[in-house]
Amino acid sequence: VQLQASGGGLVQAGGSLRLSCAASGGTFSMYHMGWFRQAPGEEREFVAAVPGTADSTYYADSVKGRITISRDNTKKTVYLQMNSLRPEDTAVYYCAASFGGGVPIATMISGGGKIYWGKGTQVTVSS
Repeated sequence: VQLQASGGGLVQAGGSLRLSCAASGGTFSMYHMGWFRQAPGEEREFVAAVPGTADSTYYADSVKGRITISRDNTKKTVYLQMNSLRPEDTAVYYCAASFGGGVPIATMISGGGKIYWGKGTQVTVSS
C-alpha cells in the first residue's frame, strides 16, 4: 500500500490544521491506519490510530481532546483534525498503515509489525 500525506503547514498556537492521507493499493478497509510524528532530535512517536472498521479510535495522552482521527473507506483516506495546537506539536507527521488481518491495532500503535509509511508532512506551530 502506498500513502500520500498532505495538509501540513505553519500555524499559530491555538490554531487548527487538518492532515489527509490518501492510500492506494491494497484493500483499504483491511488496514489499521494511524499517524505518528517525529520532532527534531526526538524519536518517532504514536499520535492516533483507527482500525479498518472505524468503530474505535486510539490517541496518545498528549493529544487527547485536541486531535481527532477519522477515515473514509470509500475515499481510501484517513484524516487527522488537529485543534488547539501547541508549539510542542511541531513535528513531521507520518501516515501509517498496517494490515489488520489477525494483527491487533496495538501492534501498530507500539510501532511493531509491518508498517507502511508515507512521506512526512511538516507541521510547525509558532508561539
